[in-house]
Amino acid sequence: MVAFRTHIRRSALALMLVLLTAFAVFIHVGLSNLLSRHIDGELLAIAQHEASRVEITTGTLTTLEDDEQQELREAARSTVVLDPIGTIIWKGAAVVVRPSLEAAVLADVQQGRTAYDTITTPNQESIRRISLPITRDGTVEYILQTESSLRIVQDALRLLRLLLGGLAAAMIGAAWMGSRWLARQALTPVEVLTTTAEQISVPSLKTRVALDAPYEEFARLARVFNAMLDRLHTVFEGQRQFVADASHEMQTPLTVIKGTIEVALLKSRNADEYREALVTSLGQVERLSTLTCSLLTLAQFSGDRPPVKLVPLALEPLVQELVKELTVLAEDRTVRLTLETHPVALVLGDHGRLTQLLINLLDNALAYTPPEGAVTLRLKPEQGQVVMEVEDTGPGIAPEHLPHLFARFYRGETARDRESGGAGLGLAIVKEIAEAHGGTVRASSTLGRGSVFTVTLPSYSPSPVSPCAT
Repeated sequence: MVAFRTHIRRSALALMLVLLTAFAVFIHVGLSNLLSRHIDGELLAIAQHEASRVEITTGTLTTLEDDEQQELREAARSTVVLDPIGTIIWKGAAVVVRPSLEAAVLADVQQGRTAYDTITTPNQESIRRISLPITRDGTVEYILQTESSLRIVQDALRLLRLLLGGLAAAMIGAAWMGSRWLARQALTPVEVLTTTAEQISVPSLKTRVALDAPYEEFARLARVFNAMLDRLHTVFEGQRQFVADASHEMQTPLTVIKGTIEVALLKSRNADEYREALVTSLGQVERLSTLTCSLLTLAQFSGDRPPVKLVPLALEPLVQELVKELTVLAEDRTVRLTLETHPVALVLGDHGRLTQLLINLLDNALAYTPPEGAVTLRLKPEQGQVVMEVEDTGPGIAPEHLPHLFARFYRGETARDRESGGAGLGLAIVKEIAEAHGGTVRASSTLGRGSVFTVTLPSYSPSPVSPCAT
């Protein structure tokens, strides 16, 4: 596996090579075209100047005066005049005979078009040549040729290639060294994070990254990393506390069962005494069973997929049936249980889980409501949602306990008394069930006047179905 540092350096070098190659090609091609156009322009100017000094007469090439003819000969040492079929009829004193025009080029000139071609001499020198038609009455009478060496152009381009090559080598070297510095600067914060992560373990979750990064992205990465550590620390502490509380809750009934059995086995006892020991042990076993079921329920809700099956559900029949079943329990405690309902929309809910939620709330309310008190279950709509309220006339809950009511194993001094026999998991299960349905639960209370637990669930509106045409 290639190190990221090496990948950065290779990528920077490859990018530099691509950019330098593109730049060199652009400069070379641009300068080559510019020089070629310059040479062609000079050749055209010379050819036009020479052509203007030539007077064409019938079948002969003459000049206006002898001295002008001599001047032409001296000025046009590299000029050649051809007839329309490409035969030389006049040439300058220093003219070296060049290869004849190709047939296609000659045909273009015979049609009155100026043509350029490049000739390579035996000594590998490049020559640029122009063929300019001289017309009379729309007919090509002569072809004037002049040429220029391309040595200066080739030397200029050769020098340019050397300069570009040297510049590219220097820039590649600088890019290689610069990429090393850049990779070190970029990866130093990552190395700090890696070192910190290697040092982190469950006993040292309080360790945090102290990253003095000059870049916003790495500073944000450090903040996110520390925030993740905060969440992990909170989760581990919660799990540790949860395990400790669960162990403590299970230790109490196990201790009672063990003590009862040991006392029963100390000496022979009659049937009633053994029965009493068994009844005591059975009560603690039931307590353990309830605690175990609650723990399993919370463990299921802690996963990625809460154990709920959401279907369109009407809450009115559910609460009516539940209140009817719990009325007997309320009467045994001489507590008045009433139901107040209003028409509400359907919800997407799990019948069994919502029943468990309401049983936990109502059982909690009945447990803390004194005799002759009242517990009221309300079902009502509120701003497109469905609200269920459980109100009791118990002693109330102190304000400092309200934020912690739905924590696992939490008990307030008066809100959730250990003597009631509960494990402190009922309201935690209520919170998990409500959130699994996309809802919320909250509590409000006034000391001496009672408490209200409110569950809010999103209402469900089925999509309208278009009637089928018959």
